[in-house]
Amino acid sequence: MNTPRTSASGPGSPVNVQALINDSPFGPFQWLIFSMCFLIVILDGFDTAAIGFIAPSLVAQWGIARPQLVPVLTAALYGLACGALVSGPLSDRLGRRVILMTAVLIFGIAALGSAFAGDLGQLTVMRFITGLGLGAAMPNAVTLMGEYCPDRRRATLINLMFCGFPLGAAFGGFLAAWMIPAFGWRSVLILGGTVPLLLSIVLFAQLPESIRYLVAKAYPAERIRDALARVTPRALDASAFYITEPGASAAQAAQESGGIGLVLSRQFVLGSLMLWITYFMGLVIFYASINWMPILLKDAGLQPSHATLISALFPLGGVGAVLSGVLMDRFNGNKVIAVCYLLTAISVYLIGQAAGNVGMLVLVVFAAGVLMNTAQSSMPALAAEFYPTHGRGTGVAWMLGFGRFGGIGGSALVGALTARHVSFTGIFSIIAIAGVVAAIALVIKQIGNPQTIKPAPDDARVVLH
Repeated sequence: MNTPRTSASGPGSPVNVQALINDSPFGPFQWLIFSMCFLIVILDGFDTAAIGFIAPSLVAQWGIARPQLVPVLTAALYGLACGALVSGPLSDRLGRRVILMTAVLIFGIAALGSAFAGDLGQLTVMRFITGLGLGAAMPNAVTLMGEYCPDRRRATLINLMFCGFPLGAAFGGFLAAWMIPAFGWRSVLILGGTVPLLLSIVLFAQLPESIRYLVAKAYPAERIRDALARVTPRALDASAFYITEPGASAAQAAQESGGIGLVLSRQFVLGSLMLWITYFMGLVIFYASINWMPILLKDAGLQPSHATLISALFPLGGVGAVLSGVLMDRFNGNKVIAVCYLLTAISVYLIGQAAGNVGMLVLVVFAAGVLMNTAQSSMPALAAEFYPTHGRGTGVAWMLGFGRFGGIGGSALVGALTARHVSFTGIFSIIAIAGVVAAIALVIKQIGNPQTIKPAPDDARVVLH
């Protein structure tokens, strides 16, 4: 499969872009991209989780009942879903860079605006807009980073980057425990809006476009050479560039109908559905826990500050994703993550059994967080590996987008259970079921789309002359 050909003036022979990245050290320019994407993901986690940490203050200050919190707790999740679903196809058409910069600007402005909301309705609207930006930022950060990674380290690096999300959420919890008593709940949102706006200036100056995207879209060879030379000077000797992709027929569909055509093609549709289900179930657990755990622990008899600190241990556990990434680069990613989800189900169930025992709560909440966030943080790397360049933006974004409805469902589920006065133990027993379903979905994905060795280099080719 060939794209339209573009002239190049370089003196050497055509170069396989990914092979050159694979054969070169992971250098300063790639670490710069990693750092910018890592900061984006940290801010994504901070702003996404912030509403859960300020929820007890909203209940007290605005005199609202707990079930009334459901719209404001889920507003950002609706925005996250919409932002991801729209931004994926756009990034496959317009590029990763412009969508990512726009997304950070949107969620920075909206998060800052949330701090000045005067009632629950205004806060709900601003949280939805914040979610739009957050939803567009995460998948494009994953996609851009993945397309600058060598194959042998892709899962490790993406998982390391994705650790920023639970770390940002945990950092938000620790900061909220200090800032809210000292400065009020609005201070958390002011911080969550100001930092992204400052970061957007850096992104405008330094963030590059994906080299694989430039090749796939037949940009001039001179531009590709200049970008790739920042990774390795060996690119200066190339006269043309190409990339290899799995699935020539699916890649052709993506060329004709965009990333959506690839994601829904016969070759990829089963795997796509299983990725959506898995991520959906993971976010049922994550948001049910992060949004409601501070309130549930307070209702179980803990002091509000202790409830917030213990809850912050749950997202902190995402550092385990680095080990998962190493295992995914060496073994079968579907099986590695499926085991993590099964262990997550067990540990979440044990949270419900630890009510009244603070020491045991600290232990099982942290263990559940390590397992849950290890599994969930590994999913973007699994999706990035599954899809070729032409549809990778859509594939990663749609998994994250459809999965966000799991966050909506998780938050609404706990709201409904608390309204029915289900016990602390009962709530976490029900939430744990989602981990079992996620593991089963990955087993089905492995059966339908077995993860084996890398495809042959000539399976599909994009060439510039």
